[in-house]
Amino acid sequence: MIKVLHNNTCSKSRAILEHLDENNVPFEIIDFMETPLTEMELTTLLKKLNTDVQGLIRKNDRLYQEKFAGKEYSDEEWIKILTENPSLIQRPILIKGPVAMVGRPIENVRFFIEK
Repeated sequence: MIKVLHNNTCSKSRAILEHLDENNVPFEIIDFMETPLTEMELTTLLKKLNTDVQGLIRKNDRLYQEKFAGKEYSDEEWIKILTENPSLIQRPILIKGPVAMVGRPIENVRFFIEK
């Protein structure tokens, strides 16, 4: 089963759920806006994504631009910032066992669910 870290206000996130549903792919929704990820969950997610914390941050987000752009933070500080500001996390994120991916573009999602 695929777990989808989902933000209902995000059209791309909703589109991925629709795609999975239309293709009869079983999935579990994790609304990380309602239940933010813990620091440990974020650290584990980074390993599954095979990226550093910078790869998880939505740098075009207004909150990022207003509060965090141009400032220096350690990885540990960024993880804490993301737990407190989950809207800054890339989305949607699909998790399948030991691996994860940011669910864009849709072609990559198709490849991910078929593997």
